[in-house]
Amino acid sequence: MTKERLIPLIVATALFMENMDSTVIATSLPAIAADIGTSPLTLKLAITSYLLSLAVFIPASGWTADRFGARMVFSVAIGIFMVGSIGCALSSSVTHFVIARILQGIGGAMMTPVGRLVLLRSIDKSALVNAMAWVTVPALIGPVIGPPLGGFITTYFSWHWIFLINIPIGLVGIFMAIKYIDPIRSEDPERFDLYGLVLAGIGLAGIAFGLSVAGLNLLPWTVVVALVAIGSISMTLYVIHARRTGSPVLDFSLMRLPTLRASIVGGFLFRLGIGALPFLLPLLMQVGFGLSPFRSGLVTFASAVGAMGMKTLAARIIRTFGFRNLMTINAVISSVFLAACALFTATTPLLLIMIVLVVGGFFRSLQFTAISTVAYAEVEPAQMSRATTLVSVNQQLAISAGVAVGAFSVESTMLMRHVSELGAADFAPAFLVVAAISAVSAWFFWQMPDDAGHEISGRQAIEISSRKGAAKAAAKAAGETTEDARDQRLG
Repeated sequence: MTKERLIPLIVATALFMENMDSTVIATSLPAIAADIGTSPLTLKLAITSYLLSLAVFIPASGWTADRFGARMVFSVAIGIFMVGSIGCALSSSVTHFVIARILQGIGGAMMTPVGRLVLLRSIDKSALVNAMAWVTVPALIGPVIGPPLGGFITTYFSWHWIFLINIPIGLVGIFMAIKYIDPIRSEDPERFDLYGLVLAGIGLAGIAFGLSVAGLNLLPWTVVVALVAIGSISMTLYVIHARRTGSPVLDFSLMRLPTLRASIVGGFLFRLGIGALPFLLPLLMQVGFGLSPFRSGLVTFASAVGAMGMKTLAARIIRTFGFRNLMTINAVISSVFLAACALFTATTPLLLIMIVLVVGGFFRSLQFTAISTVAYAEVEPAQMSRATTLVSVNQQLAISAGVAVGAFSVESTMLMRHVSELGAADFAPAFLVVAAISAVSAWFFWQMPDDAGHEISGRQAIEISSRKGAAKAAAKAAGETTEDARDQRLG
């Protein structure tokens, strides 16, 4: 297997482990809570502590990779994640479990952005689309496969295996990373911005955690508002600080690049809408249609099938249509398939639901690949670590916001319908709201230059070839016209 395929596979495996683990725990909380002697509601701390750990440590990932080398940090991150997984499996109290989840969050916070950085520094830009097609798949199928897999393992084996299954995957990942990834590090690492990390960490933790629990009735609204407000104030202070330092942990000056700006702003809106899908769809299937968690998981897994089918075609499609045209149109198409979920009823055939999810999953996966790839089209090699950190933070906030908007829309519908019990009819408006938000992203993708990402997609070569072909045809036509005129004169 070539380097262009092997390295994306190594990174994708680690990211799949992290993405799946963040959702696989959801369906297993009752069993874990009963085993360690606490309530499922109390054990929600395990999910929130993981999110907080991610938010706090992601900003430090770029500098850490530059200072110690991306390969080393990536391997150590997998190791920390494995230690956290073992800690979760061996936990006998809530305190132990939460500490273990925080460790997992530290490892996950480093794995995601540093994994992308490994890819960007190891793969030529001309092969980046194919590589990103592999790496974006875990982000799509992880949240979908996590709940049914967690339910299956907990039902037929033991909840401990949810975490222990990470150990062989992690060991293979570390071995492959050390063997096949080059030890690339920055020759001149920047000064570490500790003050900026504290401000950004508080800001991201407050916003991400506040948005994640908004609408879930886990905390009073006053607490949720306070968390988001404190996070927003801290992020505002960080933005002021970042303008005065030469080595910010989150470099917002990169937003001047049109392709990265479109990927950040448009990508946030698109991911916000799509990020609500793994939250809304299982609830609709279980609460609205009465399916078991396992059957619900099998139905929602259909979107992962579409995502897998995309990876072999992404490079060819992007090369044919170009990033700007494709991302603009595909944002609308993906949003239409998301809105189609609002039409699902208890009488809708499961086969039809799965077809909609499979086709929609294909277009969503294609869009994720394009967004993740074009972000780095104009980024200089020395700025890659900053760019990957910024993109990872943006993704984390978008997913949290998606869950918050989806939950808020469902609750608002219940209030307007004056019902206290959640039903299937309460989900349709939520799907339409998040679909509309995703569709708005098309405007930001349209603002990119016509030739955005041509160096990466290979589109420029096609256009040059087409222009040459047109020039030859024009020259040939001109020659034939000249010959005809000469023949007429001679005649």
